[in-house]
Parts: sequence; C-alpha cells; structure tokens
Amino acid sequence: MPKGYAIFTEKVNDQQAMGAYAKVAVPTALAAGGKIIVVGPPADVLEGEWHGDRTVIIEFSSVEAARDWYNSPEYQAVIGQRLAAAESNAVILGGV
Repeated sequence: MPKGYAIFTEKVNDQQAMGAYAKVAVPTALAAGGKIIVVGPPADVLEGEWHGDRTVIIEFSSVEAARDWYNSPEYQAVIGQRLAAAESNAVILGGV
C-alpha cells in the first residue's frame, strides 16, 4: 500500500496565530501516525508560481490514514485556527 502525504501550501498572515495552531495541530498528526517531513519555504521554485511562503508535508502510512487524520474530530476542532492565520491550499496524495 503506498504512503499518503498531506501537503499544505500556506501564505501566513499571522505568525503568532499560526504558531498557536501548530502547537495543537501537530500532536493530532503525530497521534494519527503522521510524520512531519517538510516545514518551510520553497527552497527553489523552478517553474511557475508557488502559493504562499510555507509548505508543510506530513507522511502517513496510507492515503486512507492521511484522510482519517484530516477528517478526525481532533484535527477538525483546530483547522479553523489555520484558516484564520493563513491562506491555505491542502491536498492528500498517494506515494509510489
């Protein structure tokens, strides 16, 4: 079964609020078996335009595990904090 990746691109408008969000959101991902593998600005945009100033990639054991985390009551209880602090795009992708 391929791994699943939750990927967020974010234009952070309120760093303090985003930090508060991260303190409560990261434990929900870790508890669901997620592993944070990227947090930071794109190092080098090679083509086109990249949304935002921060990219976050969280690896899960499967696409289903990533979806289960994203849709969990624990994460859904804090998602509004991210949406208030940043303009975000989010996707879940399967690995190979």
